[in-house]
Amino acid sequence: MKTILKGATIYRDGAFVQGDLAFEQERIVALGDGIVAGPDDLVVDLTGCCVVPGLVDVHVHLREPGFTAKETIASGTAAAAHGGYTTVCAMPNLDPAPDSPEHLAVELEAIRRDAAVRVLPYGCITRGQKGRGELVDFEALAPEVVGFSDDGRGVQEEPLMAEAMRRAARTGRPIVAHCEVDELLRGGYIHDGVYCREHGHKGICSESEWRQVERDIRLAAEAGCRYHVCHVSTRESVELIRRAKAAGLPVSGETAPHYLLLCDEDLQEEGRFKMNPPLRGREDREALLAAVADGTIEAIATDHAPHTAEQKSRGLRDSAMGIVGLECAFPLLYTYLVKRGVLTLAQLVERMSEGPRRLFSLGGGLRPGEPADLTVFDLNAEYAIDPGDFLSMGRATPFAGWRVAGRTLWTVVGGRTAYAAESLKGQITK
Repeated sequence: MKTILKGATIYRDGAFVQGDLAFEQERIVALGDGIVAGPDDLVVDLTGCCVVPGLVDVHVHLREPGFTAKETIASGTAAAAHGGYTTVCAMPNLDPAPDSPEHLAVELEAIRRDAAVRVLPYGCITRGQKGRGELVDFEALAPEVVGFSDDGRGVQEEPLMAEAMRRAARTGRPIVAHCEVDELLRGGYIHDGVYCREHGHKGICSESEWRQVERDIRLAAEAGCRYHVCHVSTRESVELIRRAKAAGLPVSGETAPHYLLLCDEDLQEEGRFKMNPPLRGREDREALLAAVADGTIEAIATDHAPHTAEQKSRGLRDSAMGIVGLECAFPLLYTYLVKRGVLTLAQLVERMSEGPRRLFSLGGGLRPGEPADLTVFDLNAEYAIDPGDFLSMGRATPFAGWRVAGRTLWTVVGGRTAYAAESLKGQITK
């Protein structure tokens, strides 16, 4: 039995066209006009809707194993499906950290048991994910991980990172780096800008990020290592990545919706505005917007980082760092970037789906023979973001109350429904 989507606008080869799409079991089997339905086929009328290759988030924190009071594989992947994501890459801030095959196996078992979407884990760079000390066995971890990261910590010693890159290069997996120079943090927790100084806070300087980006690009060139920069937040980092790409180096970066839509001028004395890296200055935001538009930044990730309500209730100074983003990223960016002419819809899909797939060699896309991983959006649906509607256990977002357009109607992973809006469930049940 085929499932045939009729009447939608479909993203195909970098553009949107009117047409039909059919999938059977786990694979897309046809795209085009006038796909004929057989007597046993399920036909879904999606007139007025938009079908895109399932979104991919290369930077999420699912918190399991070890921190299930904040999130679980089940709740985090339900949130991902609710937001239109069919694949997420899970960061290694876990207990046990995935620094050995034995420790990684604990995470993989939870993924196999409970994941609603595809989950690709990262392995650590260092033992215990400490950013220093002993390196992991890259060869042993490589078959089961999408890359290597110590996210949450920058690797501090240059010789250690140089050796990590040489070993990672031999596996063909990228180093995915949280860039942060510990000695430049000086107790800071928000951006070292005007708001910080006017309100008596301690600031994190931009150099703490870009200085390590600069070092790592040099090391990656020497090692021949594929290198990806996590959650880029500063204009200096953008320029370093732009120069590296112009030189033909295998360097890429991601940023997040909060860095594109907010800056430190928008800070409030609430934990939902606290994340790491922090919201930077207006000039940084403008540089990031330009980099996303011109392709210097090829991926938009959420850095979805749930905490308990109590951990986020301690104000801007004392709350845990991290916000959630899986369930509001697409509508926010569609509303405030696409509808305002900063990006085209095709560019947004490229940065949230096709770009991440390409960078991490994930395959897929809306093509016959590829897995039936797709998302249906109603771009005309307008509503206010309400964290109470989230499926994530985390609720902390600076975007609560923002008016948006674009609602996920249906998320399909490998031909099966991972999420369906109530308005569509009657059509897709046969």
